[in-house]
Amino acid sequence: VTTFSVSDFSRTLTSNGNGTDHAWGGNAFMMGGAVNGKEIYGDYPTLALDSDLDLRNGVLVPTTAADLYMAELALWFGVSPSDLNMVLPNLSNFYDTNSGTPPIGFMNLT
Repeated sequence: VTTFSVSDFSRTLTSNGNGTDHAWGGNAFMMGGAVNGKEIYGDYPTLALDSDLDLRNGVLVPTTAADLYMAELALWFGVSPSDLNMVLPNLSNFYDTNSGTPPIGFMNLT
């Protein structure tokens, strides 16, 4: 059994005067017997405004695509690497399905 939760919804780091605007990114968590636990996957960005990942007004570009997490879960469910791009049409922007390595490495796929 594996439990997984992810969202690509977030909020900006700066206020628009009435609160914060929608942004990208967020945290994911997973647990279960097949999860390679006790690790942090991805890169936590600096929260400084005008950093390399700040597009504008505190909208940060995520460092790890949600598609990568979904691809690894799909492999664990038994989807073949050759079918991943059909299941996840944007995956080729982030991962080479012919690489022979898992997208992130958070699941024990053997």
